[in-house]
Amino acid sequence: MTTTVNTLTGVRYHAADGIGRITLARPEASNAVDLPTASSLGEAVRAAVADPDVRVILIDAEGPRFCAGGDVAAMAAADDKPAAVRELATTFDAALRELDAAEKPVVAVVRGAVAGAGLGIILACDLVVAAQSTKLLTAYTSVGITPDCGVSWLLPRAVGQQRALELVLTGRPLSADDAQAWGLVTTVVEDAALETAAEEVASRLAALSPFAAGQARRLIRSSWSATKAQSSEDEIRTVTEAISRVFS
Repeated sequence: MTTTVNTLTGVRYHAADGIGRITLARPEASNAVDLPTASSLGEAVRAAVADPDVRVILIDAEGPRFCAGGDVAAMAAADDKPAAVRELATTFDAALRELDAAEKPVVAVVRGAVAGAGLGIILACDLVVAAQSTKLLTAYTSVGITPDCGVSWLLPRAVGQQRALELVLTGRPLSADDAQAWGLVTTVVEDAALETAAEEVASRLAALSPFAAGQARRLIRSSWSATKAQSSEDEIRTVTEAISRVFS
């Protein structure tokens, strides 16, 4: 079954062969996220989550850069700049929280710049396949703003508090290899091999039991806000249901 959502702005969504592909589609703006794009991202995430034929969500981008973060030009052009930033941050964060909560594996496919809120996108994903050309940077304090879209919560959990502070306070860029060493990227490939590598990863995940893959993701990503006892109870309940499905 193939599903296409045609009413989105700044984002394309297409589902086929068990993979729901969400593509950032503002290459002329380095895929910076404005309010229509943030709204469309949420709509695409909901479409992928709701489609029973989609087993894996894949997020990529058009053009040479994955995402330059929030659209600073759009913020600067707003009459009420604080209100515009609040609305954008709220809408974008809601879309990423829906992505984070999805009970389906999520793969990010990145090249070029991954900046600011673009980091928020990959932190909401499980596996990140990066081209060798990829550069990751927070970019917040260099333009006088602070982290948003879950970055201040997720980044230290991914790389540790001191490394997170270094990235945010100094604006240090990370190469793809450094990002892999720090745990922000799972696979690094030559730029020409990026699409093939991403398809292989997504297809491999799509072949797994949807229940097992989705619930494994949920158990791990939700563990940050659970006690050990709560996590153990959840594990026991979930593995019991998984076994009942395997042998039903």
